Amino acid sequence: MGLGEFAGRDMQRRRKKMRWLKKSWKRKKLKLKDKFDPLEGSPQAKGIVLEKKALEQKQPHSGLIKCVKVQLIRSGKVITAFAPKDGAISFIDEHDEVTVEGLGGSQRGQMGSIPGVRHKVVAVNGVPLEDVRVGKREKPKR
Repeated sequence: MGLGEFAGRDMQRRRKKMRWLKKSWKRKKLKLKDKFDPLEGSPQAKGIVLEKKALEQKQPHSGLIKCVKVQLIRSGKVITAFAPKDGAISFIDEHDEVTVEGLGGSQRGQMGSIPGVRHKVVAVNGVPLEDVRVGKREKPKR
């Protein structure tokens, strides 16, 4: 604490220094989200499927998680996206255009036992994946 009649400046300077210890403030000032977020701050992005693959779950669980490698159209970055629910992967083919969004893990991280996957597929060729999976709509041919 600053002592004396004119200690305000010292207190202000100390407060400015201590701001850098706050993770949220530091991320904002250094623009870390803009640098490392493949969706570049937007909630959804379109991309082209490069390959389909299955990943093993992390330790206490066992099983294969169906994922796709997607190259984003806007930024050209390659990300891995999770195909949610049962049998959804069978409706996604290579070279399809998919819409991806964040998975919803804490602090833009992964969800549960999926290793390093932070995004999920929501639409294939402009049609919601859930509608195609249930049988309400057909996936358009490209």
